[in-house]
Amino acid sequence: MLRLAGTDRSAVMRLLHSYGLDLREVEPGADIPGSYWGESEAGLQGSTLLARADTPLHSILHEAAHFICMSPERRVGLDRDAGGDDAEEHAVCCLQVLLAALVRGFGVEGAWRDMDEWGYSFRLGSTRAWFEQDAQEARDWLRARGITDAAGALTGRLRDA
Repeated sequence: MLRLAGTDRSAVMRLLHSYGLDLREVEPGADIPGSYWGESEAGLQGSTLLARADTPLHSILHEAAHFICMSPERRVGLDRDAGGDDAEEHAVCCLQVLLAALVRGFGVEGAWRDMDEWGYSFRLGSTRAWFEQDAQEARDWLRARGITDAAGALTGRLRDA
């Protein structure tokens, strides 16, 4: 599983910053503020994404995708629980994979592998199968909110409503 320590941190920071997120690293072994799952999983507090060197990159991208996909009203006062419904959660997972494609040394296949290893559960049995065969509703959700364009490419924009 690829961890923050194994990435080009400055490239990850630039990607997050392009969406208005700041990455703040927490000391090794310290609790991660705003973490929904605890342990080494990334946390969200407002527009700050918190992680440790041992935080899985897929977790960082997942929390970033939550921030991108949530309504502006939910971003205000955000602390730990991104909320949202099942359709939004699926869109978050799809966006997480799309963001992974922008991280050299990780990419789509790295995201699929690490998401499966972590225990994401999709009805087709793997993240890859879901993404390739069953994620059309998630793609439509992202497009309808301006996060991707008609061709499915990232627009670099946050959900606006």
